[in-house]
Amino acid sequence: MKLDQGYSGNVFILSSEDYEGSKAVIYGMPMDFTVSYRPGSRFGPARIRQASVGLEEYSPYLDKSIEDMTYFDAGDLMLPFGNAGRSLEVIGDYVGKLLDDGKFPIGLGGEHLVSWPIIQKVYEKYPDLILIHIDAHADLREHYEGEPLSHSTPVHKAAGIMGGKNIYQFGIRSGSREEFQYGRENINFYPFEVAAPLKEALPSMGNRPVYVTIDIDVLDPSAAPGTGTAEAGGITSKELLEAVHLIANSDVNVVGCDLVEVAPIYDPTEQTQIVAAKLIREMLLGFVK
Repeated sequence: MKLDQGYSGNVFILSSEDYEGSKAVIYGMPMDFTVSYRPGSRFGPARIRQASVGLEEYSPYLDKSIEDMTYFDAGDLMLPFGNAGRSLEVIGDYVGKLLDDGKFPIGLGGEHLVSWPIIQKVYEKYPDLILIHIDAHADLREHYEGEPLSHSTPVHKAAGIMGGKNIYQFGIRSGSREEFQYGRENINFYPFEVAAPLKEALPSMGNRPVYVTIDIDVLDPSAAPGTGTAEAGGITSKELLEAVHLIANSDVNVVGCDLVEVAPIYDPTEQTQIVAAKLIREMLLGFVK
């Protein structure tokens, strides 16, 4: 199950070579073919891995260490460059295999459209699935300038198969008037803030299976400038970490997650990939039981 190392050349800190013995699998999705503003997120997975070497293994938030768990970094999926449709099929097939093998999938993006085939596969396995979507953008368009395969459409697509009332959106501060209207009418829609409404919403989810997708641009550009479509007015990295910990310490059964839209070329300070790597560490320790 080892994938292409062409973009990567390294692995997430302390990852194991033992696929069979690993509970969780990290995999990269180097795709940015449909972005509507700045490309470059296909290099995100590699740079997140590189930034992970600066992390401590121990999380003082959770009082756990990644030294005490076994997880596998598969590298990056080999996606046919420029072919969004076929790339989504490759992603879906791979995640389906991970789920069949009983692995917890942790995806590194890549643009947000890559989450769509993952959600499809996870929903096939868990028909009572809840989707937690943390993002600056609603991603509720049916198409972008006539193109249905766009990074602005994955949550609308998800609502079409799993029902909008099984989707919870947090931190949204950008989108069309139609998207905001659709969200308010059809989704559990919490714009602008993340931690406070998440804390209120989690008890209503019970112990149902949950998939978590996080777009790094939910952070204010001052905390994460390395992203394709930065939006002013975002949350702090402290609040995003708090949100991850709220989910980790709740009764929900997290069955997979991804972190997308890190575009390292726009952040010479490397702060974006540093915070992304820390978020992956916290999700590993908090979500994988």
